[in-house]
Amino acid sequence: MFKKMLLVPSSDMEIRNNPEVDFNFSYAESNSNSRTVNSKVKTKVRGQWSNKTEFLLAVAGQIIGLGNVWRFPYLCYKNGGGVFLIPYLIFLFACGIPLFLLETSLGQYTSQGSITCWRKICPLFQGLGYGSIVVLLYSSIYYIIIMAWAFFYLFSSFSTELPWASCSNAWNTEMCVEFDKKDNFSNSRDNATSPVKEFWERRVLNLTGSIQELGNVRWELALCLLLAWIICYFCVWKGVKSTGKVVYFTATFPYVMLVVLLVRGLSLPGATDGIRFYLYPDPTRLTDPQVWMDAGTQIFYSYALCMGCLAALGSYNKYNNNCYKDCIYLCLLNSGTSFVAGFAIFSVLGFMAYEQETDISIVAESGPGLAFITYPRAVAMMPVPQLWAICFFIMIVLLGLDTEFVGLETLMTAITDLYPSYLLLGYRRELTLLFICFGNFLIGLVMVTEGGLYIFQLFDYYCCSGMTLLLFAILQSVCIGWVYGANRLYDNIEDMIGYRPLFLIKYSWKYITPLVCTGTFVFSLVKFTPLKFNNITEYPWWGYALGWYFTLSSTLLVPLWMIYALLTSTGSLRQRLHALCTPEINLPQNSSRRKNGSTFIGFTAVPREQEHP
Repeated sequence: MFKKMLLVPSSDMEIRNNPEVDFNFSYAESNSNSRTVNSKVKTKVRGQWSNKTEFLLAVAGQIIGLGNVWRFPYLCYKNGGGVFLIPYLIFLFACGIPLFLLETSLGQYTSQGSITCWRKICPLFQGLGYGSIVVLLYSSIYYIIIMAWAFFYLFSSFSTELPWASCSNAWNTEMCVEFDKKDNFSNSRDNATSPVKEFWERRVLNLTGSIQELGNVRWELALCLLLAWIICYFCVWKGVKSTGKVVYFTATFPYVMLVVLLVRGLSLPGATDGIRFYLYPDPTRLTDPQVWMDAGTQIFYSYALCMGCLAALGSYNKYNNNCYKDCIYLCLLNSGTSFVAGFAIFSVLGFMAYEQETDISIVAESGPGLAFITYPRAVAMMPVPQLWAICFFIMIVLLGLDTEFVGLETLMTAITDLYPSYLLLGYRRELTLLFICFGNFLIGLVMVTEGGLYIFQLFDYYCCSGMTLLLFAILQSVCIGWVYGANRLYDNIEDMIGYRPLFLIKYSWKYITPLVCTGTFVFSLVKFTPLKFNNITEYPWWGYALGWYFTLSSTLLVPLWMIYALLTSTGSLRQRLHALCTPEINLPQNSSRRKNGSTFIGFTAVPREQEHP
């Protein structure tokens, strides 16, 4: 339903007495440079979640994704089993929860997306919003390719015999050996390959020899990619009205599939050995800095930190929503899902090792190798393999699609908040979204060519770089902890939820989070190695140049914006810094200040719309 945009009344104090009215007027104030909207033209309102459940499910859908299933279990066994939980929990409480609350509360307090929320509280750091949106845009282009692969496997599962279960297919070579048969496994040649690997490399990808040979577009994958984009478009095209309804299915059904696969995995022979291998503690691994690096990066990737998603989703909350309690619950749900998913994965890997009479370390993999090679091979060894393959790939599809379209909603929120008076008229938002989806689909076609996997790995390694997210985390913490003020944000949160969060979070913003992230950032720089395909094949110089363009095009937006803002402001350097570090005067004020009819002292600076771009 469409409503007319309300114009801001002359009495600002009357509006600010009600934080819910604050939310409704946020669009009218979000862009000081926008033209006055004709009151006769119907304009859509920004909207809110219909209830808390929609918000919780949307955030859960965004943060609980493929990394919970195929990355955390592998990192756990690789880095000391149950001992890995020690650095993981340290990073969770030192960085994960504080940054999660920071972004969510910031979006809820300002009622703005990931760019304009920074403009409202500290425009000098608005480049953080632009940088995170660029990272999100790159991620949306390549992440959905995984959905195309998963759709292909899902459709292939509806057959009398799984196509990756035998070597009798047209794409198989003479070196193909069915390893699920014990005799074949024990007598296999050194250069033998499995049917599931040949299905992946020769049937799905038809992989070429190098990145310089892209080959033809795989039309089946292109159609699967188109299907994924169509689904994402219609999940997001009406904003939170459509997203809030879709997540009831997409965020909950993967748990049904996970429980089904968990129960099935635990009932298989060899499952106990797999779980023991998953959790067996090795305390000596704690002395390896790489273990701590893996724990930190897992927190950042799995919690969608510093990508703008949490601020955007939080911005659709009601002002008095208890975002603090929501953050604690969601963080526990995310980490708990990762932990339980490890049982579902390693119970099946234990069964696979039991059947092949080999060690689990030989069959354990992470990333796409787990989802499209290892697990399908294990499924093919079960009774009624089609059923379990369908369950697994439905889970993979829904986990990926949820993350993808919520990220797309974040992108549209940021753009719409920048230009509300233009994009909220008629069907302009829907057409802009269609343009973005179609453009990303065309770019994604490069990654469904026969050499597309090489391009995919470039995107995956450089676009969503751990160093970029760590740098954003450091700058976010500095901005809130020292420029805007940790105490001030605590006052804002108290005004919204009625009490102050645990005092340790405030000190995390000021000291712990920036120090931990800085240490991890320096370590990642020291340990950085250029990407090699399958850890063997080097890319040509232009491949590395393209990768560094992906990284720097988002990271450099932060300092470039600071320089631009300072150059285009007026006054002395001190006056410019003061104006660019001063929150907007129209932000919600503390309840006590509202009742006294006074203005919060921190917001008494000269209105910024005259002093900054």
